[in-house]
Amino acid sequence: MMKKTLQHLLLALTVAGASNTSLAADSQGKTLSIYTTAKDTTLRLTAGENLSLKPAQQAPETDIAIFVNPQKQYQTLLGIGGAITDASAETYAKLSSKKKAEFLKAYYDQKDGIGYSLLRTTIHSSDFASGSHTYIKEGDKELKTFDIAPDKKYRIPMIKQAIKAAGGEITTYASPWSAPAFMKDTNNMLQGGKLLPEYNEAWANYYVKFIQAYEKAGIPIWGLTVQNEPMAKQTWESMIFTAAEERDFLKNHLGPTLKKAGMGDKKIIVWDHNRDLIVHRANTIMGDPEAAQYVWGIGFHWYETWTGGKPMYSNVAEVAKAYPNVNLLLTEATVEKFNAERYHYWPNAERYGDSIINDFNAGAVAWTDWNILLDHTGGPNHVGNFCFAPIHADTNGELIYTPTYYYLGHFSKFIRPNAKRVSAVASRSLLQVTSFINSDNSLATVVMNNSDSAINYRFYIGDMETNVAIPAHAMQTLVY
Repeated sequence: MMKKTLQHLLLALTVAGASNTSLAADSQGKTLSIYTTAKDTTLRLTAGENLSLKPAQQAPETDIAIFVNPQKQYQTLLGIGGAITDASAETYAKLSSKKKAEFLKAYYDQKDGIGYSLLRTTIHSSDFASGSHTYIKEGDKELKTFDIAPDKKYRIPMIKQAIKAAGGEITTYASPWSAPAFMKDTNNMLQGGKLLPEYNEAWANYYVKFIQAYEKAGIPIWGLTVQNEPMAKQTWESMIFTAAEERDFLKNHLGPTLKKAGMGDKKIIVWDHNRDLIVHRANTIMGDPEAAQYVWGIGFHWYETWTGGKPMYSNVAEVAKAYPNVNLLLTEATVEKFNAERYHYWPNAERYGDSIINDFNAGAVAWTDWNILLDHTGGPNHVGNFCFAPIHADTNGELIYTPTYYYLGHFSKFIRPNAKRVSAVASRSLLQVTSFINSDNSLATVVMNNSDSAINYRFYIGDMETNVAIPAHAMQTLVY
């Protein structure tokens, strides 16, 4: 089993960080920097030689080319990151101090790591924990016993350390998986069920109490989603909201309750489920002005492919066209059915690359991976729903960096919050591409080749060009 050491990891990333420092000078010299991760090589976010740009020539029809036009700009990036769940925090707590420091640097340090800028967490428990918990005693409709004590042992300390590692600030949002059992028609946090109407206000106030408690603990909450996967009856914590039910809960209870509590600035994200039904959910909620006034964004996951077929990126693009003032963001993605023999299974990373590129090109403003850390079983998970994470901890407390970690880093390290997506297209479907211009005027273009052959292509930025070689099954970031 291949393990990437801290020294190997930081060597590649430090070279990348040093090259970024001289970016302005490189731009004036009309050169660009290139970083590559490739299967069956030692390349892991590894900096190559700078490439010289020259005046562009017309590309022959037989050549493969990528065309970037920084003058054509689209959505603004919120951030890229992952979720700190109870499972991540429980696993993190078992690491040595040295490994904890390595882990935080690997994810959150922009110079020596991949610079995560976005963080999702859960409102009480999800399946990724050793067990279920809420913040109140059963039957407490008045929320008099509300206490986030269960989160204070592992999760809150880890989030605070992540914020510190990210430079003192990280955009953090939260999602509930289920209301407490007594508030549901099934009297069970697991296996779906619906919120009973008599608990609409109590449940809305629960979000307020959560935000107040987390902010008192030193964790600013930027926003929240109304309900994780509201159309899925799961074996774990889950709760059903039809489109009309989510609309009415938002406009009659959650939106007004947050506003009354002085939290009208907290960003509310609806749907938080797969791309398949996103258009119907958007039409139902955004078609009601009373509900739409509370919506900052529409979240989506990637699991519509569980029955086969291709990801429904076109549905995301359709919502972006229909509701251009609403922000779209992927709020959760993971590779399921954990198998330790597949830590370095390259198609897992390529699934991430394909999704991130296409979701951004469809109009998404953010991309949030699921658990940032899991153990050697793909857990802990109290219902056996074991999954992959970009980094795992083995039984000896060593960190295993999967290819997915590096593929994510090709985006999060070089495309920073407030970057604007710009026009970028490939002349052949063998290559996939997306491109952003950062607020410091640096241009980061990510190119993926998931074919079995290396590809030479002509890379155009406006009226300049250079020749680039990308290995088979590889990801590149070109920085200008």
